[in-house]
Amino acid sequence: MKINFFELEDWEREELGKGLFEGHILHLSTEPLTEQTLAEVQDVEIVSVFIYSALQQAALDRLPKLKFIATRSTGFDHIDLGCCRERGILVSNVPSYGENTVAEHTFALILALSRNIHKAFVHTLAKEIPFQELRGFDLAGKTLGVVGAGRIGLHAIKIARGFGMQVVTYDVRQEPLLAEVLNFRYVPLEELLQVSDIISLHCPYTPRTHHLINMKNIGYIKRGALLINTARGGLIDPAALTQALDEGIVAGAGLDVLEGEELLKDERQILAQPLAQDKLRTLLLNHSLLNRDNVVITPHIAFNSLEAVRRILTTTVDNVQAFLHGQPQNLVTRA
Repeated sequence: MKINFFELEDWEREELGKGLFEGHILHLSTEPLTEQTLAEVQDVEIVSVFIYSALQQAALDRLPKLKFIATRSTGFDHIDLGCCRERGILVSNVPSYGENTVAEHTFALILALSRNIHKAFVHTLAKEIPFQELRGFDLAGKTLGVVGAGRIGLHAIKIARGFGMQVVTYDVRQEPLLAEVLNFRYVPLEELLQVSDIISLHCPYTPRTHHLINMKNIGYIKRGALLINTARGGLIDPAALTQALDEGIVAGAGLDVLEGEELLKDERQILAQPLAQDKLRTLLLNHSLLNRDNVVITPHIAFNSLEAVRRILTTTVDNVQAFLHGQPQNLVTRA
């Protein structure tokens, strides 16, 4: 079969080139799957991508022989699952690779804000040390609100308990035994927003969770709370966040993901095509967030530890091998 991997790092190309797929035609690319690269792979049968390759219907229509997609991510909102179901294309993901990795990055963002780490660095470079301005606050005794108590959310809860924090959680599926063991309680989203000193998002991005934090509910947020997002950018309406920061409802935000972050990542996309008004508005809002000293933004790297990226590649190789042997695994959609 013809197998194409996209968005690879050099070390991944080296690992994949060690005879893992003997007997098959393997193409390894560091580039994402784009309009340009689609023309070169129209007869491909297996594709592996990361999050910056959009496999929506227009792209899938140009891949008539495609049978299997292995995304090297947990999320799969960059893939049109409905179209895949209609076409009988199987899709697998990496369901578990970095519970601790992403949760640890979550607390890196929290601590950067709670102890003004980024501000202190800038002031130190300028040889100005305004101690009062750089005064932070303790995490011990504060309440962390975890939205989404899946694998990553539960790890964040464990870390929070280690800091001596109280924890409340909102999740559509509840596990009372876990709540008892880890000493947290489930509450409605509105109550979580009202009582949390720090709100951390760990839920998947779906039509139901689109703009989960929005203009309608930012008013419920406890004044002076921090908002952390290491999940998906679309969970937060950037206009609502901007307003919450302007009005002092949210004292700071730690964001590893942004809605429309692909436009910030590659400015060539902005120049190559006209932007719809909503995308242009999102882009401008994101740029305004970048210029705030109470917002810490990292470029979607919460997953990016040495151990986690190796786990991602290993699981992806296993997913492709399982499909080739007629026993597909980690499927998010079936034929």
